[in-house]
This record gives sequence, C-alpha cells and structure tokens, in this order.
Amino acid sequence: MNPDLKSRIEEILSEPVKSTTAVSGGCIADSRKLVMNSGRVFFLKQVRDGSSGTFESEVRGLEELRKAGAVLVPEVVAHGLDYLLLEWIEEGKESADSCMEELGFQFAKLHYFSGEIFGFPEDNYLGDSPQSNSPSKNGSINWPTFYVENRLQFQASLAVKNGYTNPELQNLLELLYNKIPELLSGTEDKPSLLHGDLWSGNYLIDKNGRSWLIDPAVYYGHREADLAMTSLFGGFSKTFYSAYESAFPLAPGYAEREPLYQLYHLLNHLNLFGTGYYRQVISILKRYAG
Repeated sequence: MNPDLKSRIEEILSEPVKSTTAVSGGCIADSRKLVMNSGRVFFLKQVRDGSSGTFESEVRGLEELRKAGAVLVPEVVAHGLDYLLLEWIEEGKESADSCMEELGFQFAKLHYFSGEIFGFPEDNYLGDSPQSNSPSKNGSINWPTFYVENRLQFQASLAVKNGYTNPELQNLLELLYNKIPELLSGTEDKPSLLHGDLWSGNYLIDKNGRSWLIDPAVYYGHREADLAMTSLFGGFSKTFYSAYESAFPLAPGYAEREPLYQLYHLLNHLNLFGTGYYRQVISILKRYAG
C-alpha cells in the first residue's frame, strides 16, 4: 500500500491505518485487509500498474446488483481510479448444502429482475478486458444479435489485436455467427440482470451463512449466459442448480447450449492469459460450427 493512498484513506475515514494484510484477490488488483486504529476493518483493492477504470465499473455493477434486492453485495465506502474500499466481509465455514441451496434461489431471484433491452447504459469490464454493452449496430434488441456482436465478435476482434487468432479460428467463428439464431431459437426471454462473471471466486459465504456477490461484470442479457459461467471452472454443487431450476425453470435443451455461452468466457481467457485456452475455444467452435 503506497503512502499516498494510505494518507487519502486515513483522511476519508478520519483515523489512522493500524495495519494492512495481503489477501487473495485475483490477477488485476492488489487486495488487502485494512484494520483502522479504532478496530474498524475494510477491504481494499488497489491496481498494480497505474490507473484503471475497472473500479468505477465495479462500483456501478455493485449498485445495479443491489437494486435487485436478491443477494447481498458489499457496501462501497470510497473509490477512485486507483483504488476501491469496501466493507469487510468476514467469511465463515461454508455449510455446502444449505448455503448453496439459498444461493441458487437468490441467483434465480436476481434473474427475475429484468430490463427493457439487452446490454447496459455503459461499457464495463470482464476481468481486465473491456466489455461492450452498447446497443446492437443495427438497433436490434434481439438476444442472438447482441450475443454475436457484443460478445463473440468483440472478443474475436481483441484476439486479432492480441495475435491470438488464425484462419481456423476465424473461419469457425464466421460459421458459428450464422448458426446462432437457430441454436438459440425457442429460448426467448426478457433481459435479466446478470452478474456477468460468477464463478467460485466471485461469491462469499459469511460467518452467518449468508451469500454475497463480488466482482461483477453486469449487464442485462439471457440468464443462461450467467448460469453457464458458474459451471465453467469446476461448477457449483448440484444443490445450487436444483434450487435455481425449481425457482426459475430453464427452457428445454439448456445443457446443449451451455458450452456456447461458455465460449465467450473462454475467448476472454484466451485474450487475458494466452494460447493455453486455444484448444477449448476450438473444441466448442467445432462442436457447433464444424
């Protein structure tokens, strides 16, 4: 924690910082537990390399999630281009069945909170990648069009800039774009409020057994896209999915569509972390477009 930021936080909170302890937090931010002189505790995220707009987007995302009243989100205490100060959530020992069942119900309730169009009033970030939320180029509010243009094509353009694409990937993507309306036919739904990046590292269970969502990449989209991310890196428990399905049943054939939505996140990981994700991307593309 640099001295300048320490001074700013002490001024905002009107008391000295007693101690800071590094905590796990991901690859973008330096995350710390802050204990103030009075004993108050906060969670601090500070960018590692210069300024970033990711924290401003995170604040807006937490605000939007709070509107739904479905799942707890941390209170934003203060923020700037280079830091985000949140309330501290004391984690407890997770009781898998009861906690995950409740989270499943809450996630369904979040998706019941709907908007008028797909997207979001502003672009934001998925991890450290920009996420395009602007309306479709042709003015359509059709979900397949939004998913193609603002999700897959946008990530594909980043892959070109980053040098992670080739003719095989580009050709398969072009074939897939044309097939998506048919692949998603029969799943029409209102635009749901999505967390946007929910995996096991982006929720907490506190000492009282309550669930909290963190690190959102919010937008209004098809809820299947949100659910697909939960199963990409290990997945949640069967209890979670059973609770969700009982509260907000999915259209038939979701299991077949799930990898199609995971493709967006795998393309993002290709752009963020390199060619280690290339085979997974190609595998999904061949499944649907090959």
